[in-house]
Amino acid sequence: MILLVTANIQLFMFRSKFWSIFFFFVPLQAKKVTMMNHDNMEERFPVVDATGKVLGCATRGECHSGSHLLHPVVHLHVFNSKGEVYLQKRPEWKDIQPGKWDTAVGGHVDYGETPEEALMREVREELGITDFVPERLGMYVFDSQRESELVYVNRTVYDGAVNPSADELAGGRFWTLDEIRKAMGKQILTPNFESEFQRFFLKNILNPIK
Repeated sequence: MILLVTANIQLFMFRSKFWSIFFFFVPLQAKKVTMMNHDNMEERFPVVDATGKVLGCATRGECHSGSHLLHPVVHLHVFNSKGEVYLQKRPEWKDIQPGKWDTAVGGHVDYGETPEEALMREVREELGITDFVPERLGMYVFDSQRESELVYVNRTVYDGAVNPSADELAGGRFWTLDEIRKAMGKQILTPNFESEFQRFFLKNILNPIK
């Protein structure tokens, strides 16, 4: 009888300890996921004019609120030697264009950072690429309902390994130009990518879309 009671007490204590650990650990993990899977709305961006001159700064939340505070971003179009183009898949938790395919690398210039510094940082963080040579193609102002961006457009030819960030992206792959043409206007690609790719590549360098 004594042995049975002792065994039951030990089993009860084990179960109590198990569930205590479980209920502590699961919310902690959920909190980590929640904290990681959203944009930092307090992140500071430079506010610029159409030439890129810095006029001040504002938070991500302010820039993406429909205020149309012009802020700089950097884009890199990654081609391989076969002429295919790498596109990233935007995760569902992004505050702009979630779940769509987009330019290989795109990111904001942080306050106090140059576009060149931002490009190297974003390419390293998003694709794990450090050994590439960017070519600046131009810059333009992109307006949407939520924001206004001064976009610095770059391209590179790269045949090395691409390692998309699991924290920032939902994957990525190389697309043929024909695949891109067929996806245009079907809510598969971001509007920003579609207009930019047509402007700098499909219309100016390659054959126009038919």
